[in-house]
Amino acid sequence: MSQPAASEHEEGFPERVGVVGSGTIACGVAACVAAAGGGATVWARSQESAERARGRIDGLGAAPEVTTDLEVLSEATMLVEAVAEQPDAKQDVYRALRDVRGDGALLATTTSSLSISSLAEQSGDPSRFFGLHVFNPVAKMSLVELCFPDAATAGLRARAAAFCEAIGKTGVEVPDEPGFVVNRLLFPYLFDAVRLLERTGMEPAQIDDCMKLGASHPMGPLALLDLVGLDVADAIGEALHGDTGDPSHRPPGRIKRLVGEGRLGRKSGAGFYRY
Repeated sequence: MSQPAASEHEEGFPERVGVVGSGTIACGVAACVAAAGGGATVWARSQESAERARGRIDGLGAAPEVTTDLEVLSEATMLVEAVAEQPDAKQDVYRALRDVRGDGALLATTTSSLSISSLAEQSGDPSRFFGLHVFNPVAKMSLVELCFPDAATAGLRARAAAFCEAIGKTGVEVPDEPGFVVNRLLFPYLFDAVRLLERTGMEPAQIDDCMKLGASHPMGPLALLDLVGLDVADAIGEALHGDTGDPSHRPPGRIKRLVGEGRLGRKSGAGFYRY
């Protein structure tokens, strides 16, 4: 399948972007592209998901296209997979994209915990695959962790870096290990806050206030877990623990229970707090 000519991209923007997924991260990436003057299309699995995505995007003040037609993504020069943090879900997306992905189109994943090398092999072309780990809320967070498989070329790295710059982000290349850099360092602290909550019976707001007022953190650890999503935090913790065997990386029981109750944080209306 042929690739669109550079002149078909939005003027001054390096890629025509297709985002696969309709959640908070997917919509955040698309909104950043649109706000930077680029062309972006969000693909949602169902009409219901598409309507939710349109609502999220409207709230961000941007207007990328939302579609349920996967064929529309054949025009993209960069595809960004932003589906659930589950290997099977991502593999299903990669298989579906093989029929619509244009020649030369890059494929990126927003995974925060899965192996980039493993996902690259499943993508069908590791030389055109990379990790694009953005942070929530995407519009406000400046960092993007870029992670590349061994097959990555200098051209791939250059295009990934140019994309980050185009949407006003700082791209930092990180090693391919669970949690990359930020989550590898951050989650033991977040999980320790949950264990303190379990051990002492303190209220979430008390712990969060201590860290905000005593350590000048802009957000307390429990509110931050709610923002990240407790299901995502659980997946990151399991990946970290599986890699290191360190008990501090294992998700605490309180997180497991909340996920089991469907209390996933802000996105579900309740987690450690109610929203």
